[in-house]
Amino acid sequence: MSEIKNSTIKENLSSIKEKIALACKKSNRSENSVRLVAVSKFHPKEAVEDAIFAGQNLFGENRVQEAFEKFALLPETASLHIIGSLQRNKVQKALSIRQLTMIESVDRIELLEEIEKVASKINRKIDVLFEIHTGEESKAGFRSEDDVCACLKAIALGKITHVNVRGFMTMAPATQNEEKIRESFRSMRLLRDKMSAEFPSLDLSELSMGMSDDFLIGIEEGATIVRIGSAIFGERTL
Repeated sequence: MSEIKNSTIKENLSSIKEKIALACKKSNRSENSVRLVAVSKFHPKEAVEDAIFAGQNLFGENRVQEAFEKFALLPETASLHIIGSLQRNKVQKALSIRQLTMIESVDRIELLEEIEKVASKINRKIDVLFEIHTGEESKAGFRSEDDVCACLKAIALGKITHVNVRGFMTMAPATQNEEKIRESFRSMRLLRDKMSAEFPSLDLSELSMGMSDDFLIGIEEGATIVRIGSAIFGERTL
């Protein structure tokens, strides 16, 4: 990785970071309060290398097998978030990826328990976000506040010791209606605030919300993580 091969990726990253900084300024926030996850799913490792060369070190992948194969060939300095639906039988492989630092898509108690089981066996701790359903019916995520409470209670009581819940993630509905998008993000922020009050021993400060088309709204509504793919890497090629 001696030189950048796709200068467009560097230019796109620069543009996105400028927009993040401006959105933070507009919301009276530090630009350091928002982390950019460059979503590299379906893009080759060479594209990730170009992004790394351009100064980006945090990436997001949906599919565990793709992430496992791709990141085995990438520097250990890169960090990876799993952002797609995670099957229980893929947890062990996911946790074997050395660059994995967070699973953003924990959407049910059975998955949380499986992550705890595997992580305890290999004596590894992993950060997670709880995915909250706030958008389209087809999307994943917790739909019951009671289920969210049950998971948080298990962690707060020390029944789950190898999983650190750091906050919440959501996907807004696919619409041009800005108010519906804003309502989606706002509802998750309000849930986070409520859960933080109920479980003060837990640090639930992370809110992952906003992608290429709606990340500016996400920042305005309190996002600390935005997940951007096509605006950086271009359209995906399957």
